[in-house]
Amino acid sequence: MRIGVPKETAPDERRVALVPDVVSRLTGAGFDVLVENSAGEAASFPDAAFADAGAGLVDGVFAQAEAIVKVQKPTADEAGRLRRGDVLIGFLQPLTDRDGIDRLATAGVVAFAMESIPRITRAQPMDALSSQATVQGYKGALLAADRLPKFFPMLTTAAGTVPPAKVLVLGAGVAGLQAIATARRLGAVVSGFDVRPVVKEQVESLGATFLDLGIRGEETAGGYAAELTPEQQAEQQAALEQRLPDYDVVITTAAIPGRPAPKLIPAAAVRAMRPGSVIVDLAAETGGNCELTKPGEEVDEGGVSIIGFTNLPSTMPTHASQLYARNVAALLTHLAPQGELKLDFSDEITAGACVTRKEETA
Repeated sequence: MRIGVPKETAPDERRVALVPDVVSRLTGAGFDVLVENSAGEAASFPDAAFADAGAGLVDGVFAQAEAIVKVQKPTADEAGRLRRGDVLIGFLQPLTDRDGIDRLATAGVVAFAMESIPRITRAQPMDALSSQATVQGYKGALLAADRLPKFFPMLTTAAGTVPPAKVLVLGAGVAGLQAIATARRLGAVVSGFDVRPVVKEQVESLGATFLDLGIRGEETAGGYAAELTPEQQAEQQAALEQRLPDYDVVITTAAIPGRPAPKLIPAAAVRAMRPGSVIVDLAAETGGNCELTKPGEEVDEGGVSIIGFTNLPSTMPTHASQLYARNVAALLTHLAPQGELKLDFSDEITAGACVTRKEETA
């Protein structure tokens, strides 16, 4: 099976779908790998490193490979270069980009969405949502520390003692737990909130305090928090509005697959926070958890900084690419043992990740 790695064309996307050490493992496992010239440069992986790993460096990778691996979904032009029967792997947004999925289906492409990998134990090495959320949570904490006009840790100096910053992380999924761990390493006093009581132990295991607002929600089969009722949402917003002024930093991570991000922080709660406070909204890509978040921007509301940057993993492209490449390689070796494509749609992973031609191929 010949795998093609094109250069990403989405604006501000610096990641690459495979990295040299993963290419080396794949070529040793029976795959041929073709990498488009300069595909990894933005992630600090030069062409020479790919060549040393056994990859072929080419232009026009779409015409020369049976499987294309990407980070972002293909553009209409890229989709037009895929041939019937080609395999495509990437973040394809099957729940929100119906036109893109229909385009791939019409072209006869066998497409696998990394965000559709089932969240089962056997598929953990392929879980790209978790690997990229790890990067996102880490970077979110760093952004907060950078923007906050205070130290994160407690410092004892000749001029006196400086108290530590107080950080609240809303949502204790992968991104939230990584944000908690990073803020703790930086010396802040950290609290974590989630409507799922089951994550309380995980929050406390990282040295943070679990903030109990008395609101309970269920956990979905995929490990996400189920959407709250309108009454529960109103109760949650009111409780947070009372508590947020106690914190210097709030990092929000709540997301529902295929749906707009739930609004946790109303405008009134932001205006009640102290000037100099910081909100980092890691759910900005799907609209944000804060009512005043502007996706892709940093705004100031009465002295409170609200950071709504999107695609944070791309701002740390080296490690984000390394983690993603390992996820992709795990899926490739599952779909093509010994380098030969063998699609078994009775398998939960294969069937769950496939978003086009599942019915026809099965």
